[in-house]
Amino acid sequence: MSKIIMGIESSCDETGVGLVRLHDDGTVELLADEVASSVEEHARFGGVVPEVASRAHLAAMAPTARRAFATAGLELRDVDAIAVTAGPGLAGALLVGVAAAKAYAAALDVPLYGVNHLAGHVAVDTLEHGPLPEPCLALLVSGGHTQLLRVDTVASKITELGSTVDDAAGEAYDKVARVIGLPYPGGPPIDKAAQQGDPAAIAFPRGMTGPRDAKFDFSFSGLKTAVARWVEAAERRGDAVPVDDVCASFQESVADVLTAKAVAAATEFGLPAMVISGGVAANSRLSALAAERCAAAGIELRVPRPRLCTDNGAMIAALGAHVVAAGISPSRPDFSAVPGLPVSTVTV
Repeated sequence: MSKIIMGIESSCDETGVGLVRLHDDGTVELLADEVASSVEEHARFGGVVPEVASRAHLAAMAPTARRAFATAGLELRDVDAIAVTAGPGLAGALLVGVAAAKAYAAALDVPLYGVNHLAGHVAVDTLEHGPLPEPCLALLVSGGHTQLLRVDTVASKITELGSTVDDAAGEAYDKVARVIGLPYPGGPPIDKAAQQGDPAAIAFPRGMTGPRDAKFDFSFSGLKTAVARWVEAAERRGDAVPVDDVCASFQESVADVLTAKAVAAATEFGLPAMVISGGVAANSRLSALAAERCAAAGIELRVPRPRLCTDNGAMIAALGAHVVAAGISPSRPDFSAVPGLPVSTVTV
C-alpha cells in the first residue's frame, strides 16, 4: 500500500512544504511542491539575515502547507509520515521547521524523521529521473555548500570526498555580483550577463588546482578577490568595466573547476553516474560543461529541473520517502535542530 510523505524545509530563506507518494515498488511520485521565499527581504542587506529568515518562516509555514495540500488534493489525515530538515542550516530557521513538523506529527500521530538538508538535495533527483544508480557521485553546489559526495545509499550512507575550504560557489556568485553592481542573489544575473560575454576575455584563476592541492577540495575566495581587484584596477584607469566579459570569465572559472574535479572523482572511484544538485546546478554554463565532460568520460549525468535544485520541501519529502522505504526508525521525539549536521548523518 502506498504512503504519503510530507516534507518540511526551513534551513535558510525558503519555507518549503512538499508531498510525495511512496509506491510499493519503492518509486517516489511528486504530488506537491510549494515554496515561500523571503529572498526579497534579505536583498537590501546583500545576504541572508538569520532573524529575518526565522520570522519569515513563522509567517509562511502554515499558509505554505495549506497550499501544498490543496495542490495535491489531499487532507492532513492522508499523511503517513513526516520528514523535516534537522540541519545543516541557520539555527533559528531550522527550529521553526522542526517545531512545525513535531506539531503536525503529534496531531496526526504519524512517525517523524529529522533528515539532512544536503542528502535531500541528492534525493530530489529521484523525483525527476527515478531511482539513483548506487553508488554514484553527487556534486552539491549552493550558496552555502560546495561538496563532492559518494552516495552508496541515499537513505543511509553518504561520504564526503571533498568540500570547499572557504567560500561556497554560490557565495562567490553573490560577492562578485556585489562588486560589479548586479542584484542579490548573484547567480541568475551573472548567468544572464555571461551569455553576452566572452569567457576567455579575462584569465581568472582556477582555485585549488595545483599539484600540491587536495584533489577534490574547492576554493573560491581567491577567485572572488581576483575579480574584485581586476574591476578596481579597471576603474582606477578610468576604463569602463565590461560586465558581460567579467561575468562570463568568472563563471567559466567556477564551472571549469567544479566539473573537472567532479569528473576526476567519478573516474577515480569508478562511479558511473553523477548528480548535480543545489541552487547553482541551475547555472547554464555549469550544466553545459558538465554534460560535455561527462559524455567524454562515459559518465551518466543527472540534473534536476531548476525548481527542484533550489531549497524546497519536495526534496525533504523525497528523502523521507527513501528513509521510510529503507525501514529506518523514526527520530526520537526530543530531537532538535543541528546547524552543523554533517552530510554523513542522513537522519538524526
